[in-house]
Amino acid sequence: MDTVKANGITLAYRTWGPEDAPPVLLLHCRGADGADWARIAERLAAGPRPRRVYAPDLRGHGRSDWPGAYACEAMRDDMLGFLAAVGAGRADVVGHSLGGTVACLLAQEAPAVVRRLVLEDVPAPLPLDPPRPPAPAPDSALPFDWAMLRATDAQRNAPDPRWWDRMGRITVPTLVVAGGPTSLIPQDEVAAVASRIPGARLVTVGGGHLVHETRPEEFLAVLVPFLEAPAVTSRTPS
Repeated sequence: MDTVKANGITLAYRTWGPEDAPPVLLLHCRGADGADWARIAERLAAGPRPRRVYAPDLRGHGRSDWPGAYACEAMRDDMLGFLAAVGAGRADVVGHSLGGTVACLLAQEAPAVVRRLVLEDVPAPLPLDPPRPPAPAPDSALPFDWAMLRATDAQRNAPDPRWWDRMGRITVPTLVVAGGPTSLIPQDEVAAVASRIPGARLVTVGGGHLVHETRPEEFLAVLVPFLEAPAVTSRTPS
């Protein structure tokens, strides 16, 4: 595992594949870390068209810094700094759940660094009704900062309305992967994300919220062709 300084903090990350191969950035869900992507990353790195895969631990997770401030906008800025620090240039970005929210914000604000966008079972950034109540702190140590969970719950309950308003600014080719009826994420929200992003494609793979973990072969079967499709000209933002 390597580390890099980005946006004022230290981020730990894992890599797979040739250094000169096209880059892919994999962003994990809340409570996980970059190791969650290992099976997918290994396949992307060793396929017929190898990729250079980066899987960082988001702030407040794993071996990255736990700075106490956990707004999704800060995580977005972390990833912008991360891509610059590792010299990835323009990368394909794949985000699961919280990682998908961060990926959306990155594509909205810095489209020049995102080549293609994949959102795995990502909820729409709309206020929860009723709001999610505060979760009681556990007695045992966790592999993530409990303050991160509290902060992201608060943003899930009352997200910045600009997140939703700016979905139309995402101009890169986008694939939205849904977990199906067994997912803990309402699937109408996942579909709403796809409909909000111009030209986005929605595919239901199934397997619940952890699509790439429960159905890795099916996930790769939709992910790899999408990443390898011929480049298209970016659309004009709405």
